[in-house]
Amino acid sequence: MKIKQNLGERMFDFLNILFMIILIIVTLYPFLYVLFSSLSDPGLLAKNRGILYLPIGFTLKAYELVFANPMIVVGYLNTIFYVVVGTTINILLTSIGAYALSRRNAMLTKPIMMFITFTMFFSGGLIPTYLLIGQLGMIDTRWALIIPNAVSVWNLIIMRTSFKGIPESLEESARIDGAGDWTILFRIILPLSLPVIAVMILFYGVGHWNAYFDAMIYLRNNDLWPLQLVLREILITNSTDNFITGVGGGGDRYPIGETVKYATIIVATLPILFLYPFLQKYFVKGVMIGSIKE
Repeated sequence: MKIKQNLGERMFDFLNILFMIILIIVTLYPFLYVLFSSLSDPGLLAKNRGILYLPIGFTLKAYELVFANPMIVVGYLNTIFYVVVGTTINILLTSIGAYALSRRNAMLTKPIMMFITFTMFFSGGLIPTYLLIGQLGMIDTRWALIIPNAVSVWNLIIMRTSFKGIPESLEESARIDGAGDWTILFRIILPLSLPVIAVMILFYGVGHWNAYFDAMIYLRNNDLWPLQLVLREILITNSTDNFITGVGGGGDRYPIGETVKYATIIVATLPILFLYPFLQKYFVKGVMIGSIKE
């Protein structure tokens, strides 16, 4: 049945759709501009001063230079390691902590949660943290980017709230059958919390993928740098010389260096954009489950 709308409702729908279209253009075009620039001929792109609707003189030279550079390959491999290993540790420790704090018969859960929540607002600061990491022997190691951020308090609270929403009768039935806490967690709680776990994977994974500051502080060895730190070196310090060795004179090297920067941004961004659609259907459901009921 079609609902008849008056003039005001039709005007509201029209303006709402128009606003959303403008918003999509404003948010999407910068990414498209970088994509078109990375696929454009360097010389023609250097002469362009207007809006790009399509690549100018289509070429994949910038991407060939990017993937031929060992910094990008090493950065990719390091980032994949940080994302996979780091997210696995994040989910494991967050799940264990959330399960322990969500049990109704556990002692001192409220005082412990108060101490944990306190760390969201107050921390030791950068210098004490650096000294602690140094004393633990993790400076210039991969673990400096994984262990200190193993559990996010915000994600712990979301997962704890989600676990508390699971009927207690399931746990009681499992205990009657002889199940222990580990069995209940991994055989009952986690399988029933897949939307929240998917959201946690998204939060932690994107965090590891985009992280560069900790690597800049704790890592001195370039072979351990994640992709985002490599990208930072390229964009901020203009260090594209390693990419364009043998390209030509200074006049040719500048435009090629610019397209290399655009290509590097695309290479560093696309993987996480491809991951999001697969987890997006769980996003709203997972966050709502973990935030409404307390």
